[in-house]
Amino acid sequence: MQLSERHHQYWRRNLRITGILLVVWFIVTFVVGFYARELSFTFFGWPFSFWVASQGALIVYVIIIGYYAWYMNRLDKEFGVSEEE
Repeated sequence: MQLSERHHQYWRRNLRITGILLVVWFIVTFVVGFYARELSFTFFGWPFSFWVASQGALIVYVIIIGYYAWYMNRLDKEFGVSEEE
């Protein structure tokens, strides 16, 4: 099956957004969590680094999932491959 230039554009944009969101995930998971250890004050009786690593990361993960779903729905409609046409 020969893929058209339009198919290549679709997959390039899909891979680009996936890569960007994976970089955000990596930063939130490993970089922020690593440096949060230096935030040594308590927040509601727990170390602040705990809140950053557990609660803050989960909020960012949900935002990443929501943004990816929104972006891909828009991209699908733009390229005519949407399920809701």
